[in-house]
Amino acid sequence: MPPTREGSVAEGVKEREPFRCRRCGHCCHGGSTVSVAPEEARAMARYMGVSLEELHRRYLIRRGKRLEMRVVQGHCIFYGPDGLCSIHPVKPFPCRQWPLHPSILGDRWAWEAIKKDCPGFAEDATYEEICGLIRGD
Repeated sequence: MPPTREGSVAEGVKEREPFRCRRCGHCCHGGSTVSVAPEEARAMARYMGVSLEELHRRYLIRRGKRLEMRVVQGHCIFYGPDGLCSIHPVKPFPCRQWPLHPSILGDRWAWEAIKKDCPGFAEDATYEEICGLIRGD
């Protein structure tokens, strides 16, 4: 249905979403996780009610210069038994951003790999459309 004069989709018609998180937790699985910035680690510790030292000892791991969340049984340590992130309100920026990651821009192969891996993308979502979402077009 064409947009109304105000520029929005006519009432009662849902605009197609090229991406909608399904909260499936698929992105939380794998052999490594994302980098955690120092300020994110402090926010995580406060949210969890633990000291920064305890957070580092029990939940994080240093890989070279990177600080990451630990992987336990093939998934992020914060992947809960309910299939949701147990630190969702304070999860690191790369987790909040994923899978609409800037690596997709200018790299159609990265887009194809990410789209294939994430069920949140509409089947007919296009590379150009997703790049527009990332850029904020």
